[in-house]
Amino acid sequence: MRVLVCVKRVPFTGGKMVLAPDSMALETRHLGFTISPHEECGVEEAVRMIEAKSGESVVLTLGPAEAAEQLRDAMALGVDRAIHLETDGSEWDPEATAAAIIDAIRADEAASGPFDLILFGNESADSGGFQVGLRVAGALGRPCVTGLKKVTIEGASVRCEQESEGGRDVYAVPMPAVLTVKEGLNLPRYPSVPGRMRAARKPVATMTPTQAQARLELASLVVPAGQGRRAEVLGSGPSAAPAVVEMLRKIGVV
Repeated sequence: MRVLVCVKRVPFTGGKMVLAPDSMALETRHLGFTISPHEECGVEEAVRMIEAKSGESVVLTLGPAEAAEQLRDAMALGVDRAIHLETDGSEWDPEATAAAIIDAIRADEAASGPFDLILFGNESADSGGFQVGLRVAGALGRPCVTGLKKVTIEGASVRCEQESEGGRDVYAVPMPAVLTVKEGLNLPRYPSVPGRMRAARKPVATMTPTQAQARLELASLVVPAGQGRRAEVLGSGPSAAPAVVEMLRKIGVV
């Protein structure tokens, strides 16, 4: 079995997101980098599949030279090798990103055979475009199921489960297939010291893709407003006691 998982170098999602003055990019000078929680689950799922079925797992990213750090992290978890589509660090639109990934997949499959599964995070943690996995699947002519919380290999097909209102939607599609997965699919492991040492010796194929002419335009980025908080003054001194008691009754405390 062969499994490819595609990841993206993104700022730590736990940090405060601040936009550059032109609102066209994140300000990353003081942020660390990682891959998104969805993609962490994709890496873990690829490793588990190969542990169960044997074969080869591959991790791929399109990004600057520094993105090799994220590839090494994935290989420290058990991925066998990596493909780095190295860029100058500028943001590529979803169409250009998908085109570069498609070329890399076709080249690798010509040399080593088709991937049974290609895994993406459901969306990246920074731009959240939801497009790349779908575009790759369409160009390759393979079935695609998105937003998955459970994936099970069943012979020559894969059982896919999406959470839906009131339950789960279940799809069975033939392999090869393209899947996008969500956080909660599994519990990702942490890399061990021996795993990091092995990752340093695993192969990384580095290529420089040609960026297709942009046909999608980014208008601006917006950081969603946080949930607001409200305080209500109930009174001052002993005269506030009845209002406090009434509020406690309303919330069911007394």
